[in-house]
Amino acid sequence: MKVILKETIDSLGIIGSEVNVAPGFARNYLLPQGKAVPATPQYRKILEHEKAKFDLQIAKEKELAQQMAQRLEGVACEVAAKIHEGDRLYGSVTVRDVVDALAKKDIIVEKRMVLLKEPIKTIGEFKVAIRVYKDVEPEITVNVVPE
Repeated sequence: MKVILKETIDSLGIIGSEVNVAPGFARNYLLPQGKAVPATPQYRKILEHEKAKFDLQIAKEKELAQQMAQRLEGVACEVAAKIHEGDRLYGSVTVRDVVDALAKKDIIVEKRMVLLKEPIKTIGEFKVAIRVYKDVEPEITVNVVPE
């Protein structure tokens, strides 16, 4: 089912874009929540008039994302973990640990923003990307140290 987004949804697209979604997702979530409207000629015409407002909102979101990216660029956080022989961790450093370490530095990010390909299982220094906005992914340094 084709819908036009009334707000930016990370997994679907930006505000004002026309996307194809499952009918149940549109019917049960997007339409009742007011996050999208059906892609009919009437709604296309209405949203075409609101295009300037959408462009302004996209510009604001992108500017905020750039500011957050500048704040995050080069940030280093430290995560203490228990180890056993061979510099291997008992568990692993996960996205939650990275979010908590950033929170200690007064940087608030959501778990879904941290792009950790796989859990960290050794001691050392690792680069981790943070998705602030579409195509805006600054890297932070995560130092894993023995507890």
